Amino acid sequence: MPVINRIAEFSEEIAAWRRDFHAHPEILYEVERTAGIVAEKLREFGVDEVVTGIGRTGVVGIINGRSNTSGRTIGLRADMDALPVTEKTGKDYASTVPGKMHACGHDGHTAMLLGAAKYLAETRNFDGRIALVFQPAEEGGAGGKAMLDDGLVDKFGIAEFYGMHNWPGMPTGHFGIRAGGIMAATDRFYIDITGQGGHAARPQTTIDPIIVAANMIVGLQSIVSRNVDPLANAVLSVTMVEAGEADNVISRTAKITGTVRTLDGDIQDLIEQRLGDFVPQFARSFGAEATMRYARGYPVTVNWPEQTDFAAAVANEIAGAERVDADVAPSMGGEDFSFMLEERPGAYIFLGNGDSSELHTDTYDFNDEVIPVGTSYWVRLAERALPVG
Repeated sequence: MPVINRIAEFSEEIAAWRRDFHAHPEILYEVERTAGIVAEKLREFGVDEVVTGIGRTGVVGIINGRSNTSGRTIGLRADMDALPVTEKTGKDYASTVPGKMHACGHDGHTAMLLGAAKYLAETRNFDGRIALVFQPAEEGGAGGKAMLDDGLVDKFGIAEFYGMHNWPGMPTGHFGIRAGGIMAATDRFYIDITGQGGHAARPQTTIDPIIVAANMIVGLQSIVSRNVDPLANAVLSVTMVEAGEADNVISRTAKITGTVRTLDGDIQDLIEQRLGDFVPQFARSFGAEATMRYARGYPVTVNWPEQTDFAAAVANEIAGAERVDADVAPSMGGEDFSFMLEERPGAYIFLGNGDSSELHTDTYDFNDEVIPVGTSYWVRLAERALPVG
């Protein structure tokens, strides 16, 4: 792989940063230590401007190119937060914080972007400005939106955004990207069923909300299977059911919670509408009542076509065309980089993590072998997006 020689030279240093982040995970917006180290290293590298506290604990570093005739600023984003998971990797750099773990590779994302910052601050072989965006709270806290709400685009004049995520199961150092929806919208629904409680030995005197819930769970699956085009992408999963307090009492209430994942806004609207129609009517057929609350989460991560082609070309340069899938299958997982792509053009790419454990598992670990590949991608993207001369 034609990684940049200078980056290969200090890739072990980048790996050491990564392992330090891994040993000291922080969740959501509580990334004080991580953000502090990021800001300290950016200043050490000679980054021209380092701003902290964007989106509460986010960090932005600005590197000026050798010229700025383009007047453009390109944003490169990495996420910093970990997950509330107890690590079981057994690695010598495993988490030292009980109940917290870098189970999604954000330690690697942060380290690779820091490596790119070091190189770009040394060479400045681009015309314009690079905004290095280190984001908190990707894992459910919408830290990307918080940074945008705090003026990320206007404060730094960012014209385009690019993001990257490691991808277990994809061969080490390969890339995957696609135009359009690459990661799903992450919505949730909350259903409250009210029946009539009573003695478990006299069910005829009750309206059993558990029976309603059991049948409703089966019926909910028809919303996707009989309303959404089979060639489209949609998932509706019931993930929590709550009812009852004693084995001889039929409860008065039951709750159903679940998630909806879609890659198209129209399908997202359709499922929300059908849920709203189905739930109360279905409950009434049993003599019960039910209400449904639908909460929209992260939107669909939609790659812009022109920027996707550009990112794929950069990946080809680093890894070779045979190691780049420019029509990779989308994921039904969510990503709050989606908010940035709603604000500005850009693209999000997957970087193969090899045969590792899956994301969000207690045995997952970022593959340090991909560090020179991912870091070289960031550097070449900056140089190709803002060419000198």
